[in-house]
Amino acid sequence: MLAAINEYLPTIRNAIDIVVVFIIVYVVLKLLRGTRAVPTVVGMVLLALLYWLAVAQDLATLEFVLRSAVFYIGFAIIVLFQSEIRQALIYFGNRLRFPVLRRQRGQLGDSIYDEIVLAATTLSSEKIGALIVIERRVGLRNLIDTGVSLDAKISYDLLVTIFNPSTPLHDGAVVIQNERIAAASVFLPLTKNPGVSRELGTRHRAAIGVTDGSDAVSVVVSEETGLIAFVEGGQVKRNLDTTALRGLLLGAMDVHVAAAKRETTKTMKESETEITVV
Repeated sequence: MLAAINEYLPTIRNAIDIVVVFIIVYVVLKLLRGTRAVPTVVGMVLLALLYWLAVAQDLATLEFVLRSAVFYIGFAIIVLFQSEIRQALIYFGNRLRFPVLRRQRGQLGDSIYDEIVLAATTLSSEKIGALIVIERRVGLRNLIDTGVSLDAKISYDLLVTIFNPSTPLHDGAVVIQNERIAAASVFLPLTKNPGVSRELGTRHRAAIGVTDGSDAVSVVVSEETGLIAFVEGGQVKRNLDTTALRGLLLGAMDVHVAAAKRETTKTMKESETEITVV
């Protein structure tokens, strides 16, 4: 029996090895899909094929040049893919965290959530620009420290007051941390993604930038159009009504996720139907 197990042990080990490599490659490709990293990866694959051709055909000069360039490829990957690498590390960190050590952060209660939605809706109706960033599992302390510290309870009145153009704190973002308004007038890094639509202004680009570098979500109210947008993982959902925004926030903050997804899907379908009829 023991001999039979020892005989098949290398086969089992090889199978596990292949499965683990397959999972890693699958996850990496899934993360890269639809990003600006894809063309760069294709270019690197072509360079690898060119190097193989140079070795196979004994092209000494080309082989020497490509071999010398290998030393700098590691640095080039870090510079070119810094955003994608950060997102991948966040992705693996959130999913490989042990349940015992998992911090239940970013799970806003319904009452707090309603305050955010009501404030965004009011600001939208008055065409007052706003940017609300909600921290989830990845800390935003480095950004919070650049703003004006508040550490205040989340309320509709406070949010509307902060973004009032006549107040000194209206310029910048509000960052919510641990169900409290941690800071206001926070200036965020703008996204460097060249694929972002030129229709989006600085406020939207800042919302995309902060969600590119963390797992935070953002609620944006356009000052020009009054439209409400929701940003998660660098992806923008625009022209949201109260119900759609509520569903997206609940889903992102892990509060009644299944119900929130159904609610959002239903609202989106109804909106598409209305647009088609019009």
